[in-house]
Amino acid sequence: MEIVENALSAGRRTLTEYEAKQLLSGYGVPTTRERLAGSAEEAVQAAEAIGFPVAVKGYGAGLLHKTEAGAVHLGVPDAHSVAAVYERMAKRLGDGLEGVVISEMISGSRELVMGLHREPGFGPCVMIGVGGVLTELINDTAFRVAPFDVSEAADMAMDLRANAIFGAFRGEPAADMDALCKSLAAIGEIGMNHPEISEIDVNPVIITPKGGIVAVDALVVLKGGK
Repeated sequence: MEIVENALSAGRRTLTEYEAKQLLSGYGVPTTRERLAGSAEEAVQAAEAIGFPVAVKGYGAGLLHKTEAGAVHLGVPDAHSVAAVYERMAKRLGDGLEGVVISEMISGSRELVMGLHREPGFGPCVMIGVGGVLTELINDTAFRVAPFDVSEAADMAMDLRANAIFGAFRGEPAADMDALCKSLAAIGEIGMNHPEISEIDVNPVIITPKGGIVAVDALVVLKGGK
């Protein structure tokens, strides 16, 4: 895929969040609606097209730790605020800021993590777990070796101790298991098709109040980059 090839040609070790979600979306994984913007004016136009409130995230090949750099602003409510956020970010980050990603805000009380890593002797292994800030604390995960189909993906999801997370919850419908299982199989397919990818981390994947599945943040680590 051109996104991966371009990053490798530039000697990069990771895809940007925007690139990572483009890769996932290209394989059918539902991701947040978002647009790139290279100026405050473009950021406002993008936000108006997506609909307020929005997330504004700094974009740049060297900008790996966006939160620590003050380059993540969530729930930005209006055009004036979007422009002000862009200007503050540009002043703070200088040449390190290539632009911003304007993204829709996704709500949901249920969060998952999905990912991929390469296990010696097995190849690409896909993971699903309870996600969000409690991922490491809860440590409730399940794995399968790619490739696998949606039926095996469903079995994988049910291996979680907290698999009740997929059912109806506090007046919200059950999760869209078809979309979830297709997403897990797609991550495995990415691993099979792109041996130059060593790791994928998609966290959080939010189950929306209507049961939809949306990948909100993603990291893709490449082999051989800097």
